[in-house]
Amino acid sequence: HELAHVKNRDSLVMVIAATISAAIMFVSRFALWFGGGSRRDNPIGLIGLLLVVILAPLAAMLIQMAISRTREYGADRGGAKFSHRPEALASALQKISGMSRVKPQADLAEPATAHLWIASPLSARGFASLFSTHPPVNERVKRLMKMAEDGV
Repeated sequence: HELAHVKNRDSLVMVIAATISAAIMFVSRFALWFGGGSRRDNPIGLIGLLLVVILAPLAAMLIQMAISRTREYGADRGGAKFSHRPEALASALQKISGMSRVKPQADLAEPATAHLWIASPLSARGFASLFSTHPPVNERVKRLMKMAEDGV
């Protein structure tokens, strides 16, 4: 899995995604302070500006996290092909995920470092899962077991 990240140049892809996301956030902050001209005379312009300032960074972050989750699926696929044993990777993911539930990682789990973990140390469900750096382990296992069934 980790070798597939290297082969797929995922670090480079994520640095580019983070840079673009940061640029979008910077431009939206810049627009908040210096954009809009005379906002007092144009309430619709003010509403539009506020929407851009709020929604642009949110959209940038959601896209960045979606890219991260996609790269994780790709690394799982690459690791399974490299080892010729997708079921072994699925088993390892289940064990790692189970260990994090047995031994709480709350003191170590930070959103800023979540992308460095093999399985996300942060639990997320529903809307919050859109901000997760890793796909749900059960979905990853399901895909790996499908690869095993298909004889990868």
